[in-house]
Amino acid sequence: MSLASVVAAESTGWPSGFPLLPHPAEIIVGLIAFAILYWLVKTKVVPNMEKLYAERTAAIEGGMQQAEEAQQQAQAALEQYQAQLAEARAEAARIREEAREQGAAIVVEMRGHAQSEAARITEAAHKQIEAERQQAVVSLRAEVGRLSTDLASRIVGESLHEEARQKGIVDRFLAELEAGEIQPEKVGEDA
Repeated sequence: MSLASVVAAESTGWPSGFPLLPHPAEIIVGLIAFAILYWLVKTKVVPNMEKLYAERTAAIEGGMQQAEEAQQQAQAALEQYQAQLAEARAEAARIREEAREQGAAIVVEMRGHAQSEAARITEAAHKQIEAERQQAVVSLRAEVGRLSTDLASRIVGESLHEEARQKGIVDRFLAELEAGEIQPEKVGEDA
């Protein structure tokens, strides 16, 4: 710096002992510029920033709230699913138990039917056997009567074939034989 500039600076009334201090005009212009910038930031930028901040906060909180609601809905759905699953398992167990009971009842019923059918078949067989026995007895009586009449006719030497007489003799003989009054050995000895 030249001496002239230092002298000129001294002549304006600004102290030369404070070389780092800005000139008062620069301070005033800086303050006015700062005030204008402050006013612009306060009226234009800050409200927009607050609005943007509020929107982001709402979006974040809404997203968090939606996430919480979705989580609650998922938890409720899970609980409902587990309840339905438990109910379905209980229903399946009940159905299995009913099927088991019905199966046992069917087995008992079929056993009863089989036993009654077996008893009916056995009874029918006994009746048939009895009928065949009666038929055999009647046939045997007729055959024994005819044979005994033939034999008696040969022994006596006369015909004993009159049917009424023959039947009476044969029936009486067989009745005495069944009653045990005549021994079969004595019949052979009598002849």
